[in-house]
Amino acid sequence: MDAALDVINGKWKTLIIMVLAEESRRFGELKRLVPGISDKVLTQHLRDLEARFIVRREVLHDSRVKVKYSLTSVGTSLNDALGPLCEWGERLADTDQ
Repeated sequence: MDAALDVINGKWKTLIIMVLAEESRRFGELKRLVPGISDKVLTQHLRDLEARFIVRREVLHDSRVKVKYSLTSVGTSLNDALGPLCEWGERLADTDQ
């Protein structure tokens, strides 16, 4: 359990993973889809998730350099594991009201 929690520690990592589960995203798209996160923290979280093989960083060389982020197969399996936890949280929030 500690190993799993160590990967998703931080306020934003689970949101980043859930957004990337939908499709590959560029940095600006991630920033827009995870409101409230700073550039610095987004960069730190993406680097950490990349180092843990959760996120893939792909550099595209078109007329200008573009970077896209996507989930690896490990990241996809982590997102699948987070689904039931999210559902549990939603049920808990419903009972608090």
